Amino acid sequence: MTDFEYETSGPIGSRATFGLIVLQTDETIEHDFRRMLPVDNVALYVSRVPSGLDVSRESLSTMEKTIPDAVRLFPPWLEFNSVGYGCTSGTSVVGPDRVAELVHGEARTRAVSEPLSALVAACRYLGVSRLAFLSPYVEEVSGTLRGVLRERGIGTPVFGSFNEAVEEKVARLAGQSIIDAAMQIGTSDEVDAVFLSCTNLRTLDVVAPLEAKLNKPVLSSNLVLAWHMMRMAGELPPANPVGRLMQR
Repeated sequence: MTDFEYETSGPIGSRATFGLIVLQTDETIEHDFRRMLPVDNVALYVSRVPSGLDVSRESLSTMEKTIPDAVRLFPPWLEFNSVGYGCTSGTSVVGPDRVAELVHGEARTRAVSEPLSALVAACRYLGVSRLAFLSPYVEEVSGTLRGVLRERGIGTPVFGSFNEAVEEKVARLAGQSIIDAAMQIGTSDEVDAVFLSCTNLRTLDVVAPLEAKLNKPVLSSNLVLAWHMMRMAGELPPANPVGRLMQR
């Protein structure tokens, strides 16, 4: 055997390094993030947490116990600019502060985000406080999230749902179905913007057509989370600036 000398170089994420904790049943968020994050010298590392096939308050709350395990599966020597927990409804059940505590306990990261805190930050950035809220899930799950938003000054006076609890079906909701539903609730004079809730919902390609028709900002779980994490890393320019939020 011949031994070779070698040199080392810096990490892939010389501009920014992101971690993303994804639900086992989520088919969408990882794909969406790779569409939005810049590529050059930016690294994205993904870990997953076990999650139920059906969504309920009970199934969401059980993920709290597994978040530390998922974080420990990231390369332990990396320092992250931000780590995101990719579950909107789960964050409303576990709590944003608790999610941040669990992530900081296992990873070297400057910041932690999740869709709930990211949505509040996006609303404040855009100057909106009344959302038309579209959810794929049953009312029990959505009600908790709407209540947490209300506590943070974000009202959801108009609400619509596909009333679905099976994640496999949520990931396959057609874009036109999302557009049709969002148009029905988004035209209300009671709201300033539309929020498409759930990281498993395919929303990136419906944001622009909806904004053009409604003349209002349209936000989604994956959109606000990616935007928030990039801002935490020094306002990196997105590779694909989706909607008014990223184009502003």
